[in-house]
Amino acid sequence: QVQLVESGGGLVQAGGSLRLSCAASGSVLRVNNMGWYRQAPGKDRELVASITSGGSTNYADSLEGRFTISRDNAKNTVYLQMNILKPEDTAVYYCNFRSSLGNVWGQGTQVTVSS
Repeated sequence: QVQLVESGGGLVQAGGSLRLSCAASGSVLRVNNMGWYRQAPGKDRELVASITSGGSTNYADSLEGRFTISRDNAKNTVYLQMNILKPEDTAVYYCNFRSSLGNVWGQGTQVTVSS
């Protein structure tokens, strides 16, 4: 079983930056996919970005290049650098871990961007 611990959320003004971290522990297979999703009030959960253990990335088109996902395989940790934040980025951000053993979600971290 995999456990995820997220950190880095908070309140920031529009135009600011935040970095989210998510550390995986437990039965972490070497081949996996880690990513970040977000859910705003009244909306469905949506993919923000994902990265494979080989380093291939995938981003939501709406981000316009403002976010960067990266990972440290030695630490089983994924990061999401968020720049030029906008009020519409306000949401609960969830870390996701997928491997052949299954799909695991973090508890979520709140990101609030004030205008």
